Amino acid sequence: MPAVEMRNIRKSFPGVQALDGVDLNIWPGEVLALVGENGAGKSTLIKILCGAYHADAGEIFIQGEKAHIRSPQDARALGIVAIYQELSLFPNMSVAENILISRMPKRQGIPMVNWSRLRQQARVALDTIGARFDPSVRLGDLSVAGQQMVEIARAASSDARVIVMDEPTSALSEHEVETLFQIITTLKKRGVAIIYITHRLEEVSRVADRITVLRDGKYIGDLPIADATKEKIVQMMVGRALNLFPKEPAPIGKEVMRVENFSRKDAFSDISFSVRKGEILGVAGLMGAGRTEIARAIFGIDPKDSGEVFVEGKKVIIDSPIDAIRSGFGLVPEDRKLQALVLSMAVRENITLAHLSDFARSGIVSKAKERREAGRHVQELDIRTPSVEQKVSNLSGGNQQKVVIAKWLGVKPKVLMLDEPTRGIDVGAKAAIHSLMCKLAASGVGIVMISSELPEIMAMSDRIVVLHEGCITARLNREEATQDRIMMAATGG
Repeated sequence: MPAVEMRNIRKSFPGVQALDGVDLNIWPGEVLALVGENGAGKSTLIKILCGAYHADAGEIFIQGEKAHIRSPQDARALGIVAIYQELSLFPNMSVAENILISRMPKRQGIPMVNWSRLRQQARVALDTIGARFDPSVRLGDLSVAGQQMVEIARAASSDARVIVMDEPTSALSEHEVETLFQIITTLKKRGVAIIYITHRLEEVSRVADRITVLRDGKYIGDLPIADATKEKIVQMMVGRALNLFPKEPAPIGKEVMRVENFSRKDAFSDISFSVRKGEILGVAGLMGAGRTEIARAIFGIDPKDSGEVFVEGKKVIIDSPIDAIRSGFGLVPEDRKLQALVLSMAVRENITLAHLSDFARSGIVSKAKERREAGRHVQELDIRTPSVEQKVSNLSGGNQQKVVIAKWLGVKPKVLMLDEPTRGIDVGAKAAIHSLMCKLAASGVGIVMISSELPEIMAMSDRIVVLHEGCITARLNREEATQDRIMMAATGG
């Protein structure tokens, strides 16, 4: 019988029918890919299964028995564990404490934590998923990808019968993704049912046995993996055909930015590259290769030890982000919620934040001018928001990313650096971001695109530089780039 069966699930929020009679079932030892655009109802359905939300109507059966899941504790007691895209970890605690937070080993006869045993058990959990960092290290000192691996280790080491993975590869390198797939194979053999939510459709055929598609809160249908082409999945998700990589040729002009002999101890060494007007330069490499660190140093967030930056042939001194903006740079960072947006502020305020002085007179900001500017970008970028006064935290991931890009369009950058521009957004928003990149390139902006997704790197880049352990190991033209060549260079070959 199914490990989980959800029947006719309904859920509404003020003004929104989030789920409208959705069915879902999954069997022990099966991987079910749950796909749909942002707003399709995937997260709401999973939160009902995991006890974070209560359904307005419908029934849930676990191993054939009707279940009443009123809280996350109820879900865990039934063997349901979730790995959310928004990590539920404690940054000020150690890796070991995070992995075993609800089941810490106690000393015999004493109500105290057995710390040596805790670290030993955490080490076993980390080894199981191929993570090599010290379980004693503070979690907050790890990268986003490292924290994601800790979340996976915590779920994999539990006695779960059902594991929900919400965008588990969004912060992982190609190597770590392969490790995750091996973990999933092991869990399947143990009879664990896995609900796998992802926007990366190329992963679906590799990891899933079956696909369930949601659209606008409704169940659209199931597909066996043998029948699931990318085109068919997209058609079911969005209701129309969609070009995921709308790369359009743009006239390549003169050099707009050049980096020479850039170095920073323990991060990157002797980095030199250039980008021209209208060009999209792809930057590839595994996690820890130094891609993000280079972008942050160019933008003046982190200091460099040596090296020079030139804009349109002139040397510029960048010691802070303000210097970078004045020199013609924009940066869309990899973590939009922590590093790019002020979630408590409105769409209007976030869009105008990088050039607020343009809307101020005698130190007083004109909200009317801000509304006009924000409204123009909302229309041009098709940002789905009821109003420019809507809190940006209430938007979907794809629309939040468009707000971040809109912020930099107002600055009119000569060079726009995009770090993981489509991480964690749905296929429709991904195609829109790619189309926007092409329009910016056609207008003469030089674009540096850092991405962990090889299909994105290969489809959108005019040239590619590949990094390994802080050094450039390959420079490839679009025509000569293959996945094998990029991965060979990214692993030091």
